[in-house]
Amino acid sequence: MSTRSPTNPPRNSLLLPSVLVILVGVIAALTYQSILKPPPPNLCGSPGGPPITAPRIKLRDGRHLAYKEHGVPRERARRKVIFIHGSDSCRHDAVYATRLSPGLMEELSMYLVSFDRPGYGESDPDPNRTPKSLALDVEELADQLHLGEKFYVIGYSMGGQATWGCLKYIPHRLAGATLVAPVVNYWWKSLPLNVSTQGYSLQPKRDQWAVRVAHYAPWLIHWWNTQRWFPGSSVANRDGASFSQPDRDIVLKLGSSRKPHLAEVRPQGLHESINRDMIVGFGSWEFDPIELENPFLNNQQGSVHLWHGDDDMLVPVTPQRYIAEKLPWLHYHEVPGSGHFFHYNGGVVDDIVKTLFKTDTEN
Repeated sequence: MSTRSPTNPPRNSLLLPSVLVILVGVIAALTYQSILKPPPPNLCGSPGGPPITAPRIKLRDGRHLAYKEHGVPRERARRKVIFIHGSDSCRHDAVYATRLSPGLMEELSMYLVSFDRPGYGESDPDPNRTPKSLALDVEELADQLHLGEKFYVIGYSMGGQATWGCLKYIPHRLAGATLVAPVVNYWWKSLPLNVSTQGYSLQPKRDQWAVRVAHYAPWLIHWWNTQRWFPGSSVANRDGASFSQPDRDIVLKLGSSRKPHLAEVRPQGLHESINRDMIVGFGSWEFDPIELENPFLNNQQGSVHLWHGDDDMLVPVTPQRYIAEKLPWLHYHEVPGSGHFFHYNGGVVDDIVKTLFKTDTEN
């Protein structure tokens, strides 16, 4: 009886799947290089790059951080504040110095330093940026400027990344902290699904999609925010059509005086500023702010505050209410009839700063 050897498939049929995989990979790589990959940042001080005009410190990893000082000279100031700006802003957006009532900084013996977060203004980008690295940048800025053992931080909007990071990683350095309209990461694990879904759904549709891309496909976010087939992030595209009415009123009233230095915000490009904000802000965090402990236990002097407008369409208020419930040591201030830019209203900055300093005033 003869035995039949098994029929071997043609050699070409074995090679075909591999060839297809390689071909698809090559096409994907070329597409990424030509369309999806963001251009390199236009570094300040590099040949053909933007000039360096601000004082800068050199950080632990060789990056530079640009800063701007305000108020009472730091050598004699009793209260020293580091202000952390939001998205599409820079060191010049130091509203907690520039919009204080005349003479109040002197009365409070207050010094404030604002700085360009990585990739903004004249600060070098940090492609490895995390909430922890931002907190360490803040600490190093304080140390190199000799601000002393303790200082205050005020973080606005996307500056909340660094402020939460300071509360987590350098609480021992803080005299107090204030978060103003801080951006919420809808994927924080302690944020209930119904709360995160409600907050997420209150955003404009274009921002819902942009946030989703930043979380699930960060490699796609540069293309998403620069293509012209459909609208990308409203912040990246500087489109205020979805602002709440209170915010529209403020923008109409202040006009270009709200941001006279707009050209100095993104000189190094979109990706390491706005896009990186989104990738970090809506990515996977090393910690959950809702699980933080009170940094001022054991009768330590200081307090933490969170201010938010109830008509904020950029950062809906719903998750902030939940966070305030879960963190009883957090002093929550909800401002009725106000949007994301409520600190431009008269007297608001005075209130926020005086409230932050209240604890040490009473001691």
